[in-house]
Amino acid sequence: MAAMSQLKQRKATPPLIRVQRNGGPIRVVIVENHQLVSESLGLLLDEQRDMSVVGSAMSVAGAVALPGTLAPDVIVLDFHLDDGTGRDAAMAMREKFPNVRFVFLSRDDSDGARLAAIESGASAYLHKSSSGAEVIAAIRKVAQGASLISPTMIARLVSRGKDREHVRDSLSPREREVLKLLADGVGTRQIGHRLGVSYSTVRTHIRSISAKLGTHSLVHTVVTARELDLIS
Repeated sequence: MAAMSQLKQRKATPPLIRVQRNGGPIRVVIVENHQLVSESLGLLLDEQRDMSVVGSAMSVAGAVALPGTLAPDVIVLDFHLDDGTGRDAAMAMREKFPNVRFVFLSRDDSDGARLAAIESGASAYLHKSSSGAEVIAAIRKVAQGASLISPTMIARLVSRGKDREHVRDSLSPREREVLKLLADGVGTRQIGHRLGVSYSTVRTHIRSISAKLGTHSLVHTVVTARELDLIS
């Protein structure tokens, strides 16, 4: 009876077998410059029955140097790397892995970063505040050929990108200097001292910047400039 009970228990608990598309697990590469994040994400993904982390890199150069034999299905990458961006890495890795799909995982939630990721062929863009379950689900969907970036979002980002370029082109070099100092928290009179111009001249520049951005206060001007990625 004891032997029969043990046999039933073994049958009730299937072995941990990684099975997914084409009879094998989803092959994942991680490109992340923070080692702890990379290792933690790697452990999380390797715990999944249908995933296997086959390689990792911490920079654009490291990503480009990964051997073609890894043959990843999905590459999970941060947008900001020490020697460039995830866009740079994705564009370069696309040549080596033409059929790979990209999932960006970043703290940068700006339109500029999202648009750059889309331009590099991203299938998903997740914020690092996402849960592990959300990341896993995104990888599975992307591996199956889905895109988690809707046409509506793409259209909005492209439109915002055009707006950003238009505004950037409309700002004079001096206005850009003033805007940068405002974003750094420098007061109006101090900006005048730094740039060697009068207080009234600084005010004129600020009014011009506000008109071009469609804003009505210094705070609104700085916030809008950040949203448009005019300042870092």
